[in-house]
Amino acid sequence: MDHGKRAVSTFPIATGEYYKYDYSEGIDISCYRNIEVPTSYMAAHSDYDFIGNFDEQKDAGLLHVADHHISPGKKQWTWGNSDFGQAWDRNLTDEDGPYIELMTGVYADNQPDFTWLKPYEEKTFTQYFMPYKHVGRVKNATKDAAVNLELRGLTCKIKAYTSGSFENVSIRVFKNGAVLFADRANFAPTKPYDASFSTELSELTDCTVSLTDCNGRLLVSYTEASPKLEPTPEPADALPPPEQLKSTEELYLGGLHLEQYRHATFSPDDYYLEGLKRDPSDIRLNNAYGLLQYRRGNFAESIGYFQKAIEKQTWKNPNPYSCECYFNLGLALTMIGDLDAAFDAFYKSTWSYETQSGGYYWLSCLSCRKGDFQSALSFIEQSLIRNWHNMKARTLKAAILRKLGFPSLDFLSKSRKIDPLDMGILYEYGLQKNDVSEWEKAMGASSHNYLELSLDYVKAGFYDQALAILSACERTCTRM
Repeated sequence: MDHGKRAVSTFPIATGEYYKYDYSEGIDISCYRNIEVPTSYMAAHSDYDFIGNFDEQKDAGLLHVADHHISPGKKQWTWGNSDFGQAWDRNLTDEDGPYIELMTGVYADNQPDFTWLKPYEEKTFTQYFMPYKHVGRVKNATKDAAVNLELRGLTCKIKAYTSGSFENVSIRVFKNGAVLFADRANFAPTKPYDASFSTELSELTDCTVSLTDCNGRLLVSYTEASPKLEPTPEPADALPPPEQLKSTEELYLGGLHLEQYRHATFSPDDYYLEGLKRDPSDIRLNNAYGLLQYRRGNFAESIGYFQKAIEKQTWKNPNPYSCECYFNLGLALTMIGDLDAAFDAFYKSTWSYETQSGGYYWLSCLSCRKGDFQSALSFIEQSLIRNWHNMKARTLKAAILRKLGFPSLDFLSKSRKIDPLDMGILYEYGLQKNDVSEWEKAMGASSHNYLELSLDYVKAGFYDQALAILSACERTCTRM
């Protein structure tokens, strides 16, 4: 895709086609002329693990490499050439605008999309942003190498680049088992590969190019697929008004969509309440609307909705399939100070696997508030069995061990290897070492860091530590 006759996108999807969308409306504008709007180029689907952009004048570009199953979002953004776009180019570059932004979505289909993160859930990913040169329109890329294969008349051209130094790399082009080209070369980031060979082929379909290091490890490969023009994806439909939706399920999904995308003008309340008007006992609507109220700080109001959902869940079976409503009820009851009822709700939530980690964490917190640290230790161990990387649970376990007079330096050292930047672990580690200077340096002058960490200690009734953390905030922020 030529962009101002300067930049070439390296933007693979299943068929090698590209789609251009107006960012604000999500409509196809590729057929229009003289449109001056900020524009996004999005891959509707990709079978490859990379996206990139190449500057033909500089003979260099930038690649993003990540597993497309985890990072399916692939998007390019330009401000356009109108006065508005040129103003932003001046704001965001020194002297060399316009420019292209590469945007990627991890656990999301595109850059503005969102995904759910459940209580104390961890999502992990690995991605690489790396420069490359000379390859042009990359056909496939890994963190080690990028390759291009092009047919120009009766000449097949091969270009390749590696991010590191590799000696005696095998470069092969073959089709249906027959080798069309073979070579060996030394690679380095300053030394891209460029070769060509004559061929009678009229197309490269089913031709494979591969780079293999001297130990037989595949660095990158690409197989040309048959060209196939896919239809342009339909733009997203606007969500109809709640009264036009046919079922309570659609109303629940509509409200959930608005919450997930944090819609600026539509309110999820309208959809949840319309659904509850049609069926006041609907489990999902009661739980969703109760949780919405809880997030807004309307704790007492949220309780009735969670209880209504549980009442429907236990209509014929006292042990429901999912215990999320019990967990949410426990949260709301804790916030209004009904700790005994909250304890019961959290305990019931542990009957279901998806809420066991969070349920046991809160049982440990409430046990700490009662001064029952032995039970608290048992509960937090149960929580960690279900979620070994829950750093809040690890911080709480260290605090409980400290209260019981047990050493936790080894446990904290192992926790630091999991997450070297977790503020709670750094704090407990500093307490064990009688030196919290490393923790204070890591916390910096952001009051939010101190407030968030102090609230974790408040949950378990460790008010002395919460006050110490806030006092450290006062000292640090004043000093800064």
